Amino acid sequence: MGVPPSALHSGVPLVPALGPTHVEHAPVIESAGSLVWRERHGELQVRLVHRPRYDDWSWPKGKLEEGETFQAAAAREVAEETGKPIVLGIPLPGLQYLTGEGRVKRVHYWAAQRASRTRDAGALAARAPVPPVSPHEIDAGVWLSAQDAATRLTRDADRTPLDALVRARDEDRLATHVVVIARHGKAVARGAWYGDEHDRPLTPSGHAQSAALVPVLAAYGVGTVVTSRWDRCAQTIAPYASASGLATVSSDHLTEVQHERSPARVARTVRELLDVDGSSVLCTHRPVLPTVLDVLGQHSRRPVANALPTRDPFLEPGEVIVAHVARTSKGPRVVAAEKIAPPLH
Repeated sequence: MGVPPSALHSGVPLVPALGPTHVEHAPVIESAGSLVWRERHGELQVRLVHRPRYDDWSWPKGKLEEGETFQAAAAREVAEETGKPIVLGIPLPGLQYLTGEGRVKRVHYWAAQRASRTRDAGALAARAPVPPVSPHEIDAGVWLSAQDAATRLTRDADRTPLDALVRARDEDRLATHVVVIARHGKAVARGAWYGDEHDRPLTPSGHAQSAALVPVLAAYGVGTVVTSRWDRCAQTIAPYASASGLATVSSDHLTEVQHERSPARVARTVRELLDVDGSSVLCTHRPVLPTVLDVLGQHSRRPVANALPTRDPFLEPGEVIVAHVARTSKGPRVVAAEKIAPPLH
């Protein structure tokens, strides 16, 4: 199982959205879901589902499967319960409560929109197939305005992520794309490698980290893959490129050597990814991360900028930062960020 996604919530950025449970010794059920939204005639609408077993109206969600990331679980469960694939957006406040059996249930939420079969074709190809909606689990679904949804929800607590969704829309922070910054997976140690530095490969655990990234990138609808040309970065991003069928843009500018010569070229690459509308991933090396993070910080809301890593190593091997980027009159703005360490199977 993974760790809770780190996210910006109420001025507490890049910390677990749901911290440790305060109920000692109680079994914990981890689950994930999404508030799927759309706009119709200027009105914000959200998707609710009805569960006949509990006779309640709630957000689509479900338990994590063994070895599954929170992001992959959210995307899978929403597809299973609504019949439509989605792409994750900004993180929303999660919920934590005791079940009738005395277990702690923790639900991690994201905003989401329905995926496009054309724009998101690569990300959808990289996902495992999901079964059709079971009428025994979900027997109805409805689009409602945010105001009507607040009334229809069975549990008062479910209004918490809805309130955050509405607030994000009012502040122009809801419609976003992502730029994922990835540090390559664990590589063979420099001292143990007798070949050229650019050929130094991943270890078996590094390859496992690379495979674990696939469902994370797919959940966010990543459609552009950019990587350092050096083998350890190329190998890190290869599983997603292969699963999605996307072409990889390999760049010498993102290597350690070229970064030392011209950090400005790295900065320009990051700015270009912030400017485009589609979601992307950029895989590079630890010494390059300060330049990458500096560009993110320059284009971030102050709470996000203040929370970005500032100490070496910035990211551990295989870790990523998911930057959620909104378009504003002043250009792209990073409005939320998540730091994620994909679990190993």
